[in-house]
Order: sequence, then structure tokens, then C-alpha cells
Amino acid sequence: MADDGSMLKSLNNGLTLTDQVVAALREAILVGELQPDTLYSVYRIAEELNVSRTPVREAMLRLADAGMVRFERNRGFRVLRTSIHEVQEVFQLRLLLEVPAAYRAAYEATDTLVKSLRECLIHMHLAAVDHDELRFMNHDRLLHELVLGTSGNKKLVSLVEDLRFVTMTLGASTVDRSRTLHDIADEHQPLVDAIAQRDRVEAAYAMRFHIIHTGQLLLDQLIKEGRDPSGLNPSWAEFFTTNPDVT
Repeated sequence: MADDGSMLKSLNNGLTLTDQVVAALREAILVGELQPDTLYSVYRIAEELNVSRTPVREAMLRLADAGMVRFERNRGFRVLRTSIHEVQEVFQLRLLLEVPAAYRAAYEATDTLVKSLRECLIHMHLAAVDHDELRFMNHDRLLHELVLGTSGNKKLVSLVEDLRFVTMTLGASTVDRSRTLHDIADEHQPLVDAIAQRDRVEAAYAMRFHIIHTGQLLLDQLIKEGRDPSGLNPSWAEFFTTNPDVT
């Protein structure tokens, strides 16, 4: 990990100290400052972030619960490598959580929510024009958070954020390989339209299609890149294809 204190750039106002540390550690993992299988000290992380060890430990416990790190007794922690089988499980969980959330979002949609979702889409298309993948993904994540947020369940929002992050740490992306940023933005349009029309079933269908399509493209891509496909279930999304009723 770099010694220039760059993780501090991730600390943001408006969050608890533990939330800030979680955000900083996630970014450090994503950009490669924290490498898989390398042993890191909680004490050193605390020193670099200029915080006490308590919020670092609490942040590590949350990351461990999300399957991102593993504690080693009296030694520290290691960032875990994500397997292709885990990626498949992530998308199965996202289907279980986000499809009903889309249904509920359409049921409880307000004009404010619809406006915010449409603004996210506009920003996604603008970022696509500039080919700014980081800015695009930030608005993509916000759009999903807005949909999930209609549940009023903060743990649901946090859990899906963790699931999305697990796939991000692979360093794998379908952008410019299986599809363009514009393609991804277009996949969100039916979801936003359905929510705007308060059409619960269509919103659920749109979310289901988007997650299954994204998951399968990423799995196919990882296999082409040499990931071991053993243990994968070829019909991982079958239930969600043959049983669309989320009412």
C-alpha cells in the first residue's frame, strides 16, 4: 500500500468515522493500494488515516462480513480474491434483493424520485459521451441506490453496495468489451420509465433483465479471460427467468 496518505482522499464529510474508513478502504482495494493476499496491519492503516484503531477495526468487521477481507488472529488482515463462482452468487443475491426493490419503487414512486432517476440517466449519458467510466459508474450506483432507498431499509442499500463492490474489485468490466457505456445507460431507461409510470411489474422485469444480462456478460468475459469456470451453475438465473411474478 502507498505511503503517501492517498487513502485520506476518500474521507468525506457527512458520514460516521467508521463509514469514512470503510469508503477509504474500499477505494484503496479498488485502485490496488491494498493488494489481495498481502498482510496489512490495523495499526498502520489507523496511522495512515490519522484515526484511532477502533473505527478501523469496525470498518474491517464490516468488510469481513461482506467477504472482502479476512482477519488473521494477532497478525492483521488480508484482502480476499473474488472467485468467478462468488461473482455468480453476487448476481443471484442482487436478483433476490433488487427485483422486489424495483417493484416497490414503482409502487411508492414520487415525482421527486422520478426526477432524480432521470437526472442520473442524463449524467450517465453525458459521462458516456466523455467516456468517463468512473463518473458513469458513480451515477449508475446512485440510480440503483435511489431505487433501493424507497424501501427505507438502510441495511438493504448497504448490502447491495457491498455486493456491487465485490465484482468491482475484480478489475473486470464489460465496458468496451461486451457493451458500451451508452448500452449500459440504455438498459436503465426501461427501468426508469416503468417507475415513472408506476408500473410495478414492468419495473421488476426491467431490473431483472438488467441484472441477468450484466451478470451473464461478466461471467462469460471472465471465462474468456481464463478464469476457472468449475463450480458454476449454467442455469443460475433460471428461476428468475421462468418465475417473473414478484408480487
